[in-house]
Amino acid sequence: MTKRHVSLPADAEATRRAFVSDVDERLSVAETPDELADAVTETLVDLHGARDAYEAWLDDDADVSPTAAARLANFDPRNATLESEYYAEKDEDAFARSKPLQWLWRQFDGTPLADNVEFALSFRRMLADHLFADVGEGVRLFKGISMTYGHNIELGDDVVVHDDVHLDDRGELVVGDRASVSDGAHVYTHDHDVVDQTEVTNYRTEIGDDARVTQGALVRAGVRVGENALVGSRSVVQGDVPDHHIAVGSPAESVRVKPGWESVAAPLSDAGERNQDQRRLDDDLPADLDAYDEFGRDLSPPDA
Repeated sequence: MTKRHVSLPADAEATRRAFVSDVDERLSVAETPDELADAVTETLVDLHGARDAYEAWLDDDADVSPTAAARLANFDPRNATLESEYYAEKDEDAFARSKPLQWLWRQFDGTPLADNVEFALSFRRMLADHLFADVGEGVRLFKGISMTYGHNIELGDDVVVHDDVHLDDRGELVVGDRASVSDGAHVYTHDHDVVDQTEVTNYRTEIGDDARVTQGALVRAGVRVGENALVGSRSVVQGDVPDHHIAVGSPAESVRVKPGWESVAAPLSDAGERNQDQRRLDDDLPADLDAYDEFGRDLSPPDA
């Protein structure tokens, strides 16, 4: 099925261009994390139409309830915490810049503009330029995408990521040209030890050119979904999917090669190899880390 061209009315298109350009300029001139946080705060204040209330609150000119104060303070990413902020192995310098940008992404998706496809796609594409490690041309990023940091994500040209997808980049995530990740899919780059869930290993996860990860699928950390491969709906991919293969099920298994690619595809017997160790990433924890075990359990197995 082909698609048709859709365009906004001329006035709305001019507004879209001005809006995206204005926010892009605010972010581009910010040289430090604090300046970036200021730019995000100002953008969110304007986006929510709260300029008068926000400035009155800053100047203590208004009798503001605790609930209203919480709403106004929440425009500033420095007043927020994200789950990924607690991860000990994160790159502190990179996260200092990605946190305000990720906060802007999440808060934008909670506004009515996020449902205006033409506005939202162009806004997220602009924001991805500031947030991701690399992003190609023609990328389309739909509503409700979540990520760990953002700064460990690489997207090729014409990648499509649909609604409510989770892109975990606690490790490294690379998505090739023209690949697509469908609604509700989860792609992971980190794994937890089966005995001690606080022990985390990070990996590089790869989705090849022209690959498709379809609705609700889960791709485990360290997996490679090959070029032109397809992962079926609701599948759980624990091993590599070779180029041109179709993998379905939980755990996913290659069931066939795409018609017409048989001569260049690996045999089905070669599918499902676990190559995590080849894509394992080493973490350098800071020497002065004040680490803690949030569970404090005795994890000594009786048969150790």
